[in-house]
Amino acid sequence: MFWHVKCREGGKHACVDLTGVSPLAGFRVNVFVAGQAVLKAESKKVEKHAEACEDNQHAFVPLAFDTFGSLAPEAVRFLSRVQRVVHSNFSTPQGQGFVFSRLGFSIQKGMAAQFVARLSAIVM
Repeated sequence: MFWHVKCREGGKHACVDLTGVSPLAGFRVNVFVAGQAVLKAESKKVEKHAEACEDNQHAFVPLAFDTFGSLAPEAVRFLSRVQRVVHSNFSTPQGQGFVFSRLGFSIQKGMAAQFVARLSAIVM
């Protein structure tokens, strides 16, 4: 999923690419290393889109996560910045963890929907 957002990243508008990946992707080929899939996904997105965004005077932000809840380093940096803005402008009952807790819930909700969809196909 690719968005152009009206936030400023390094003085530029930013293009944000949201990417979810299974941490078990490619597990048969390599030895499993926690966080490896999300780092690879982030790297591929930067390779694919960063230059085009820069050519259009935009920053590129890859927001990669895996289905176990790991976030790529660039995603953590960007979301930490968003969290600081939210915390300084709004009073949230969850405090400073608001953005990350909402993201974690959204990932869990998406995974549950996928499991339920597959379960109904198996049962029938």
